[in-house]
Amino acid sequence: MKNLKKIVVALLMLLGFNSQAQDSNNPWAISFGASAVDTRTSAGERNKLINNHLDEAWKVKENWNIIPSVSYLQVGRNVGDNFSVVVGGSVNKITKLVNPIGGNLVTVVNPGDLSFYSADANIKYSFMNLIKSKVIDPSLHAGGGYTWWGKQNTGSFNLGAGLTLWVSDNIGLSAQSSYRKSFIDRGLVPSLFLHTAGLTFKFGGKDTDGDGIYDKDDACPEAVGTKEFNGCPDTDGDKIIDKDDACPEVAGLPAFNGCPDTDGDGVADKDDQCIDVAGLKSMNGCPDTDEDGTTDKADKCPTVKGPKDNAGCPWPDADGDSVLDKDDKCPEVKGTVANKGCPEISDEMIKKLNDYAKVILFDTNKATFQARTMPVLESITAILNEYPSAVFSIEGHTDSDGKDAANLKLSEDRAAAVVTYLESKGIANGRLSSKGFGESTPIDSNKTKTGKANNRRVEVKLMK
Repeated sequence: MKNLKKIVVALLMLLGFNSQAQDSNNPWAISFGASAVDTRTSAGERNKLINNHLDEAWKVKENWNIIPSVSYLQVGRNVGDNFSVVVGGSVNKITKLVNPIGGNLVTVVNPGDLSFYSADANIKYSFMNLIKSKVIDPSLHAGGGYTWWGKQNTGSFNLGAGLTLWVSDNIGLSAQSSYRKSFIDRGLVPSLFLHTAGLTFKFGGKDTDGDGIYDKDDACPEAVGTKEFNGCPDTDGDKIIDKDDACPEVAGLPAFNGCPDTDGDGVADKDDQCIDVAGLKSMNGCPDTDEDGTTDKADKCPTVKGPKDNAGCPWPDADGDSVLDKDDKCPEVKGTVANKGCPEISDEMIKKLNDYAKVILFDTNKATFQARTMPVLESITAILNEYPSAVFSIEGHTDSDGKDAANLKLSEDRAAAVVTYLESKGIANGRLSSKGFGESTPIDSNKTKTGKANNRRVEVKLMK
C-alpha cells in the first residue's frame, strides 16, 4: 500500500501541470474504475507463440487478474490539437500468471498473490473531432510507465487504444487496453496487458453566466443566452441579440435594429410619433393628407392645404379682395392689394370731403361749432368710415382780421376741434392729425366780405 500512496501523491502533483483543455471546453478529465492484468501475451512472446495464444488472452476468467474494487485512476489534460497528457496508476493482486511449460503448452499458476502497482504517463490522441462525433471518442496512446511486481520493479514502454462513449457533455463510459513492454522481462517482471473500464468525468470549463455555453465560446459570457446566438440573450425573441437590439424587450425587425414598425410605414416605433397610423418619414411617421407640411394630427384643416402658422388651414379673405385677412388692414371692407386690402380714396371723394369741410361753421372768434354744422360733420364721419386705413390731416385757416398770432391760435384750435369731434364718433385715434395756418395761406382776397368768408375754412388733406 505504500507504493499505492506514492502513486496517488504523484497523480495529485501532476494535476497542477499547466496545459490547455481536455476537449474544446473542459480543461480536465478524470477516469476511474476496474482494471485487469493479463500476462498471457508475455508468455506467448517467450515461447514465440504469440499468434497461437493471442486469442487465448481474452479468456477473462482463466487469465485476467481482477480485484473487486476501484483499482485504477487516471487524470488527463489536453495539450492542443487533440493531444492529451494522461497520468494514472492502478493496483491489483496477481493470482493468475500464465507460464510456458514447453512446446506450445502454457499453464496458469498462482505466483503467491503478488502485489501489483503501476504508474504511467502517456500521450493520448483523440479521433473524436476527426470523425465529427459528439458521442464516440476513439483514441490511441503511447508512453512510459513503472511497475512494482511483488518485490521486483522496472520501467515499461506503453502502447494502446481506448474508447469513450460520452453520455453527456461531462460524463463518459470508457475502456482502454495497454500493452506494457517490460524492460527486464525474463520472468522477473513480465510484459503484460493492462485493461481498464470505468467512468470518465470532464470538468473545469468556465461558464460564468451558467447558460451552458463555456466562456471561451460565449460571445456574452456575463449574460444568460442561447447556443443559437453563441451565448448571447435575445429577450424579445426577434432573432436579434440584445446587445445589437435597439429595442431588446420588444420584438422588431432587422431593418430597424430590432425595433418594431407597427404601422409599416418605414419608421420604427421608437421614432414614430404616430405608431398606429402609416405616415411619412419626413413627418416622423405621421400622415399629411393634404401635403401642406403640417401633420394631420396638428392640422386643423387636414384635407385642405394651408400654412403651418395657421395650423394647416388656408388664411381667410373675408372681404374677397384677394388680400388675406392676416395681411388685410381692412379685413371686412373690400380694398386693393396696393392699399393692403383697404379701399383707396379717390380724388373725387377727397373733393367731396373738402366741399363738406368748407361749410363747417364756427362761432365767431371761437373753436365751437354752430348747430347747423353738425350734419356736415356727420357726413364727413361717414366718408372717413368708408376708408378705415386712410390717414388725414385736418388743416385750419382764418382771414386776415385781427392779429397774426391770434389768428394762428384760432386756426389751430378749430382744426383740433374737428379732429376731436371725429374721434368722438369712432374714427380711430392716429388716423387724424391737425394743424393751423392762421391767415398765411388765403385762397381769396381778404378785402371783401366774400373773400374773407372763403379764407375762413377747414381743409382735409389725404396723407400718403
